[in-house]
Amino acid sequence: MIAWLTIVGIGEDGLDGLGARARAAVAEAETLVGGARHLAMVPPDGRERLQWPRPFSALAEELRARAGRRVCVLATGDPFCYGVGTPIARHFPPTEMRVIPAPSAFSLACARLGWSLPEVETLTLHGRPPAAFRAAIAPRARVLVLSHDAATPARIAGMLRDAGYGESRLVVLEHLAGAHERVRESTAGGFALEDVRDFNTVAVECAGAPAPDAPLLARTPGLPDEVFEHDGQLTKRAFRAAALAALAPCPGHLLWDVGAGCGSVGIEWMRAARGTRAIAVERNPRRAGFIERNAERLGAPGIRIVRGAAPGALADLDGPPDAVFAGGGLSSSPDLLGACWEALPRGGRLVAHAVSLEGERVLYEAHAAFGGELTRIAVSRAAPLGRFHALRPAYPVTELAVRKR
Repeated sequence: MIAWLTIVGIGEDGLDGLGARARAAVAEAETLVGGARHLAMVPPDGRERLQWPRPFSALAEELRARAGRRVCVLATGDPFCYGVGTPIARHFPPTEMRVIPAPSAFSLACARLGWSLPEVETLTLHGRPPAAFRAAIAPRARVLVLSHDAATPARIAGMLRDAGYGESRLVVLEHLAGAHERVRESTAGGFALEDVRDFNTVAVECAGAPAPDAPLLARTPGLPDEVFEHDGQLTKRAFRAAALAALAPCPGHLLWDVGAGCGSVGIEWMRAARGTRAIAVERNPRRAGFIERNAERLGAPGIRIVRGAAPGALADLDGPPDAVFAGGGLSSSPDLLGACWEALPRGGRLVAHAVSLEGERVLYEAHAAFGGELTRIAVSRAAPLGRFHALRPAYPVTELAVRKR
């Protein structure tokens, strides 16, 4: 089919900022589609105008009903940079579309700041939990954030202060490339900018190190145990790092964290790679509350919590999973590992831990059935012994790690 659908990126400077191809696409369209702000940039002329439908998911149906006509969608900046181009492309092949992008807010912000875009982390908080920003906080990190509204910059400043990064630099860039462009700077600790406009982007240059009393939270697996709220049901730091190394978080992959406890493995999985997803299955309501609060505080608010006991609770999960971690309950649910194994596709990873002899017996049987590697992990830590110190061993953990062939 000939391309009938054109997506034109438009900036705050409206039609004046468009190139010849984009202006021609707007002028020749029989139907213009966009938000009220976009459509207002084109003077009234009697053509059909379609504002974003509610719910937004109805957009594809509205566009399909006009297939074969000249339809022009007006999008903010680059339509495929957290923009409307992505959901549209899920429903229409490239042969039916042509896309004429404009500079994204991120490109414009880097132009104002002299930053290299490939060296900057980018994310959007538009319609998403603000706590997702916390995963991006790191010494000397540069982050660009698409704001949800006027309150977003203050929320970002508060999260930086809470993490011990009050000396970080914040730049609020409003209505970039438009007549009302405004760029203002502050620190997280002293943030007091007023009259912030809803349409803004926030640039963050994190301080070189957190405050001395604040933990350093890297994205590499093995966060300090003390950053998690728990009741003792926690996969300890060294064992958690080993488990995550075997689980191998990859961008966009889904983890089932079965018997999640306080959610430490699922949360670190989500922090480790871009776009990862995790489902934490936990039957204890109190521990499910731990997972929710830990995820909010550590920058993984998108974790899905399923309150129920496995293997029964696995039946209705999103899947198939790319990896499964079973951290407990093996001796009381001998069918658990079999159910997890059945859910995994080819190439999926299963990692399970046991401390008790009964749990180890389950792992030995699973190893005989599925293969993989069995590893005994033992850790000792220095502790006072009278006037001296000695290494005190923790309970060893037996780990089964296997990839489905």
